[in-house]
Amino acid sequence: MVDAKDVEPTPASEVSDWTDGADVVIAGYGIAGVCAAIEAARAGADVLLLERTGGWGGAAALAGGFVYLGGGTPLQRALGFDDSPENMEAFLLAAVGPTADHARIADYCKGSIDHYQWLVDCGVRFKEEFWGEPGWEPPHDEGLMYSGGENAAPFNTIVAPAPRGHVPQMQNKRTGQRGGGYMLMKPLVETAEKLGVRVEYDTRIQRLIRDDTGWVVGVVARRYGEEVTIRAHRGVVLATGSFAYNEEMVATHAPRLIGRPAAAIEEHDGIGIRVAQAVGAQVEAMDATEVAFFGDPQMLARGIMVNGRGERYIAEDTYPGRIGQATLIEQDNQAYLIIDDEGNEAARETETATPFFRTQPTWVAETVAELENEMGLPESALQQTVSFYNEHARNGEDPLLGKKPEWLKPIGSPVAAFDMRGFTAGFPLGGLRTDLFGRVLDIADKPIHGLYAAGRCTAGICTGGYASGASLGDSSFYGRRAGRAAALS
Repeated sequence: MVDAKDVEPTPASEVSDWTDGADVVIAGYGIAGVCAAIEAARAGADVLLLERTGGWGGAAALAGGFVYLGGGTPLQRALGFDDSPENMEAFLLAAVGPTADHARIADYCKGSIDHYQWLVDCGVRFKEEFWGEPGWEPPHDEGLMYSGGENAAPFNTIVAPAPRGHVPQMQNKRTGQRGGGYMLMKPLVETAEKLGVRVEYDTRIQRLIRDDTGWVVGVVARRYGEEVTIRAHRGVVLATGSFAYNEEMVATHAPRLIGRPAAAIEEHDGIGIRVAQAVGAQVEAMDATEVAFFGDPQMLARGIMVNGRGERYIAEDTYPGRIGQATLIEQDNQAYLIIDDEGNEAARETETATPFFRTQPTWVAETVAELENEMGLPESALQQTVSFYNEHARNGEDPLLGKKPEWLKPIGSPVAAFDMRGFTAGFPLGGLRTDLFGRVLDIADKPIHGLYAAGRCTAGICTGGYASGASLGDSSFYGRRAGRAAALS
């Protein structure tokens, strides 16, 4: 149990000697932090970044690099795709679901084209090439891809599809080590450096400092085992990441993720959320989660996904993160991939196949009846599912879930099943409640003076369903807002 006293704010009256200070102090040198730093510096502020590790980047630098942008970006237009802010907004509202923050999503969509240009002006490059195959990310350096299921059911019947996964260009990328996320961060870091942003590494924030009027005026941090006090003359920006690696917070708010953090780093321990709560900050969407699904999208599209009752539950050609959410949240992690030998071999020959996904099937049989028996599914359940699927697949139709015709092919013999129970992992999407300027709000929805936040320590545009690139997108977008607001306060 973490002692709440550890994050209680320190009264400014107790600080006799400040170790350092700046106009704007930013905690966290990931995507939200660097964008906040750039905008604060451009607004004329002296900026100090505090990073708890020995280098910049955070989780962003290790990510695949999708930035969810749309509305008719130059890249979309160059590749022949029509989009509008209204179209983008309609998709996000449908994808996020009933918990969607309408005002925030509308704001983000209206500013998306300008944000794309801002990134480009900072040196981020997007190659004018589209990747249209199912996959977690483009296998090469293509700059645009569908990254949220926009072109799959049910969304392709609600909103005209447009790809919005913008990926910074990088050759010879190594996913999880140096990918598109690294090439997003690198030019932004170089931009911040040119603007004179100062950085203190190996500096971990502990508490906020308030004056006797309630204004946040600095932070207490620990550097090389020594406690230091950093004065913020205009504002503190929290950009410290999610609570994915705080076991107590996960168990309290997002218990489905217990033991399965992903797309996060160990430094995502919720400290930004906790120190803000200690000064009265409000949180929201703390149970919302992004869920990765560890299956090859090329294989999923060529087969059918069934639950523990042998029933299909999602269109298999959709965004794999959507498959992950449906599996974990709606199916209690019970999932099996049914695919015939021809489909399996075809998937393994594609460019997007990776060794990680090239596992052997759990069960193989000559008939679906035999497979069903070996899997221990209810008698006739899988047979009925496959029979119905095949009957309509022969006509290029999927009346149940709407898989696209190009992926519809009757399942033949021999047939295999992959046991994919527990093949999910993810990270929390909830956090501090902020306004559209990055100001942290208290439980009365009033700004806490001197305190700003952005990134995954806040609740962003996705508070239910998810699209790849939404985190890097809203973290950079509202990081900019928070940095500028702090500088001008």
